[in-house]
Amino acid sequence: MSMGEGGQGSGTSRLPSNESMSHGAMIGVGGDAMLMLHGFVWPVYTHQSGPRGDDKAYVQSMAMATLSAPFDGGKFTITTMMSLEPLMRHDGYPNLFATGEVAYGEPLVDRQHPHDLFMELSGRLDIDIVEDAGVFLYGGPVAEPALGPSAFMHRASARYNPEAPITHHWFDSTHIAYGVVTVGVAAKGWQIETSAFRGREPDEYRWNIEKPDLDSWSIRASFAPSPSWLLQASYGQINDPEELHAGEDEHRTTVSAQYNDGKGLSALAAYSAKDRVPGETLTAWLGEVNWDIDDHHTLFGRVENVKNDELFPDHDHPLHDEPFRVTKFQAGYAYRLPLGPVNLALGGTVAAFAKPSALDAYYGNSPVGYTLFARFSLGS
Repeated sequence: MSMGEGGQGSGTSRLPSNESMSHGAMIGVGGDAMLMLHGFVWPVYTHQSGPRGDDKAYVQSMAMATLSAPFDGGKFTITTMMSLEPLMRHDGYPNLFATGEVAYGEPLVDRQHPHDLFMELSGRLDIDIVEDAGVFLYGGPVAEPALGPSAFMHRASARYNPEAPITHHWFDSTHIAYGVVTVGVAAKGWQIETSAFRGREPDEYRWNIEKPDLDSWSIRASFAPSPSWLLQASYGQINDPEELHAGEDEHRTTVSAQYNDGKGLSALAAYSAKDRVPGETLTAWLGEVNWDIDDHHTLFGRVENVKNDELFPDHDHPLHDEPFRVTKFQAGYAYRLPLGPVNLALGGTVAAFAKPSALDAYYGNSPVGYTLFARFSLGS
C-alpha cells in the first residue's frame, strides 16, 4: 500500500507535482492494476451573524475510488466519486454572500448547495507518444471539463477549510457536469486540452444522474515550470448554466497559480471573469494558503473578492440585479491526529467581510461567521 501520485488534480486538472490531490491509499488488485481509495466524513457547525445569517450543524462527505490499469503504451483509469450530502436539505448550509443554483424553486443566496450523490463517473485513456508525453481521452456521464483550477475540495490549499468559496461559481462550478468529453496532449511540464460538456448546472434533486449533453466547450493550458508551481489559463463558453436565468449564457475566463513546497506549505492565487450573454462581466479573485506547521498543527486561510449581482433575486426589490463587490477574509486552525488508517482533524474558522454600506441594512454593519469541525479522512 502506498500513497497516490502527485500532480493530478480533479478531473483532468493539474497540480504542482509536489502535491497529491487525495493522498489516498493505493492497493494492488492483481498484475499492475492499482486501486486508490480516498474519502472523508466532515461534521461541521457553522454560525453566520447578521439579519441574513443562520446557524446549522451538517455533515459533508465524499468517497472516491480510482482503478488504474497500465498496458503496453498507455494506461486506462476509471474513477467513481460519491457523496451523501443529498441527505442535507436542498438549501445546504449557511454561507454569507454565496450565491448559485436553486432550492425549493428559489435561488440560493447566502447559502452553499450540497453536492450530488454522483460527483464523478468517468474514464480516462492515456496513450504514450514519446517518453514523458502522450495524448489522452477523458469523460463520462458525470465528470469535470477542462475549465478553471482544480476544484476546491481537491487542492491542498483548501484541504481543511470546511466552507466552499463564495467565488465557487466563478472558478469551479463545473466540477460536476452531466456529460463531458475531453481530449488533450500532456507532458511532464505542460498540458493542453479541450472539452465538450453540458453547461447547465445540477438541479436541486441531488440523488439522480441528469441527462448528459454536449452543448458547451472549454479549453485549458497548464504549465509546470518546476515541481513547486502550476500555472493555468482556461476559457469556456457555457450554455444556459443557471436554471432561473433561461437563455443567459456565460463566457468564463480563468487564470491561476498554485504553489506547493513539498514540505507542508501550499497556496493558490486565481482570477476569473464571468461574461454573461446578455449581461455584464463580473470578476472575482481568490487567494488560499495552507501551512502544515508540523505533524499536528495546521494554519490556513482564504481571501476572496467578488462582484456579484445575485444577492437580491426578488425582481421587485430595489437592489435587484445591482452588482456589489464583497470581500471575505477567513482564517482557520486544525489539529491533526492519526487514528490508525483514519486521520482526524479538529479545528475551526473565523470570517469577516468588507462590503458596501448600501448592504448594511440587510447584512448588519459587521457580519461575521465561524465554524467548528471534526474531519475524519482516509488519507489526509
